[in-house]
Amino acid sequence: MATRRSFFEKSTRLAAGALAAGTLVVSHSEAQNQPPAAPKKKLRILMRSSWGTDEPTRASFVFSHGLALAEAGHDVQIFLTHDATYLMRKATVDTVKPIGWPPLSDTMAKVVAKRIPVFS
Repeated sequence: MATRRSFFEKSTRLAAGALAAGTLVVSHSEAQNQPPAAPKKKLRILMRSSWGTDEPTRASFVFSHGLALAEAGHDVQIFLTHDATYLMRKATVDTVKPIGWPPLSDTMAKVVAKRIPVFS
């Protein structure tokens, strides 16, 4: 004999399944009827870093993230302060090897090719 508990559990599962199926059908039909999405807004981003050669991985983050944002279509500027100003020297950039990331010299070459302004 079925108990009240088993009855409610079965009816809850059936209702949840019907609700999920109805939501899937509605969202699929709405997606087909909507016009294409508007282009995303282009952001103007100023990135600042003060990490220098004592923390090579953190020092390269500002350049790697700035490059990724510029490749996504945003206007990016990089501003270096304190120890990070030493990263403006080519000899210093060639020695910085972040852990798990490409060498800073490779990233910096891409930043220069993208014409991302770097201030210090």
